[in-house]
Amino acid sequence: MKDSELAEPPLASPPRIYTVSQVNELIHELLESSLPELWVEGEISNCRRYPSGHTYMTLKDEGAQIQAVLFKGMAPGVKFEPEDGLKVLARCRVSSYIKRGDVQLVVYSMEPKDKGALQLAFEQLKEKLSREGLFDPARKKPLPRYPQRVGIVTSAQGAAIHDILSVLARRWPGLEILIVPVRVQGDGAKEDIASAIRLFNEDFPETELLLVGRGGGSYEDLWAFNEELVARAIAASRIPVISCVGHETDFTIADFVADRRTPTPSAAAELAVPDKKALAEDVLALSEDMVLAMKDKLLRLEDRLRELQSRPALQSPHRIYEELIRRVDELLSRLPEAARRLLIDAEKDLRFQAGRLDAFSPLKILSRGYAIAEKWPSREILRSSRQVSPGETIKVRLHEGELFCEAKDPPRGKPA
Repeated sequence: MKDSELAEPPLASPPRIYTVSQVNELIHELLESSLPELWVEGEISNCRRYPSGHTYMTLKDEGAQIQAVLFKGMAPGVKFEPEDGLKVLARCRVSSYIKRGDVQLVVYSMEPKDKGALQLAFEQLKEKLSREGLFDPARKKPLPRYPQRVGIVTSAQGAAIHDILSVLARRWPGLEILIVPVRVQGDGAKEDIASAIRLFNEDFPETELLLVGRGGGSYEDLWAFNEELVARAIAASRIPVISCVGHETDFTIADFVADRRTPTPSAAAELAVPDKKALAEDVLALSEDMVLAMKDKLLRLEDRLRELQSRPALQSPHRIYEELIRRVDELLSRLPEAARRLLIDAEKDLRFQAGRLDAFSPLKILSRGYAIAEKWPSREILRSSRQVSPGETIKVRLHEGELFCEAKDPPRGKPA
């Protein structure tokens, strides 16, 4: 090959020069226009939510990974909490971050791969609130036994409010009932319910009990009562709350947080107040039992009185003190003899004790030729010659009289 063939061909016109920013903008426009929407399956890792409300993450599979972002405005459409390790299906568009040229997915919505989004969200929130102690039985407030004012938080339409009012009117006529109608499904429902609970606590604190719930529906229809906002409003309520959502088999987060859970709104009304008619019948029965008990008691007391009246002492009361007078006279007659006997016994005992005391008396010992030596003037009893030095004064106490002596060294030599 000739050298002329290796040379670059002449350019027809000068090449267009792009800046790095322009290249990134071209890539961004190309990606945005070419891949406006697609579904991507992957596992979430490095998931982090910023104070701005935006959530950044990595979607990966066995062979590759790509950055993704869920902006704050799209977050309400994702019911569960994105977290590391979840396999998801993300509806998104391919875009790029122009400043760095990084390719990323902008997520519109997201579904868990292994289970439904609502079920996952339910489990995540339940675990979170349980760790915080919101389901702890120790924090459950007791329900009032005979409430005078009851509050209801539910929809103004539907069977739930009708069932609750019907049961309350039948069981406890005259009850004061306050109703705050709310949306119980769809947009704004969770805010309505939470706001109504706070309203009762702040503006109607004398309300003794709250019934919060709705009639049955699909899992999606009941979802407002699985929202964290509603759960925390119930937990913060100073007024006891009965949760009554759906049918008997339906369980919501509100059921776990509330002070009591009932399977239906009608059951909540049954629990909220006693049956006044049944209560009145019970009171009547107790009154009758009390009258019978009083009659029986009076009859037994009457029999006892008759028995006492038949006793001689009650028929002739003076006999009681006559017997006592005789007893006193008898004791008085025996008193001198008993006193003389006591004195004789005391004199004998005194002589015995005096004899024992005399036997141990130091004076008794001295009479047998013994003496007591004391150091003078300290009066220290001498038990050893080592207690005295030559020249010190010694007091010797005899059976009769005392001697004062001077201590001396013993004489040398043997006595004659």
